[in-house]
Amino acid sequence: MARKICDLGGGCFWGVEFLMAKLKGVINTKVGYSGGHLENPSYEEVKKGNSGHAESVWIEFDDDVIKLKDIYDYFFVIHDPTTPNRQMNDIGHQYRSVIFYLDDEQKEIALKAIEDAQKKWKKKIVTEIVKFEKFWDAEEYHQKYLWKNPGGYICHFERKF
Repeated sequence: MARKICDLGGGCFWGVEFLMAKLKGVINTKVGYSGGHLENPSYEEVKKGNSGHAESVWIEFDDDVIKLKDIYDYFFVIHDPTTPNRQMNDIGHQYRSVIFYLDDEQKEIALKAIEDAQKKWKKKIVTEIVKFEKFWDAEEYHQKYLWKNPGGYICHFERKF
């Protein structure tokens, strides 16, 4: 098994985690906060929108089963990458579309995924590509939220292009 990781923010982390976890080859997911200036932020701090963090999903996957490009391509199907700081009813910098890349290879794959996704979306993709610095786990009640709360709030879905 070739274990790899990636970190994505695409609005409320509950929906991104729920859909990403269904992909064959995804081993584990957890939700948290990336890209901000506070140490060990809480949901209460992040939801105010001024900590700089995005709600993000840490994805561990088996590169022998699913490639990073496939994960990024799916990411651009399940959220709207053309709305700055927003996914449906969720508005704020913490809900931005962002790929946190861990190395130059991930950055190149992210740029290619955006280029490919732009061919499907009519409006300009505004997804940020940001060097990964730190992932902070979200509180336990956020982890696997939609499994614990079937029918809970989700603003993500698979689009048909």
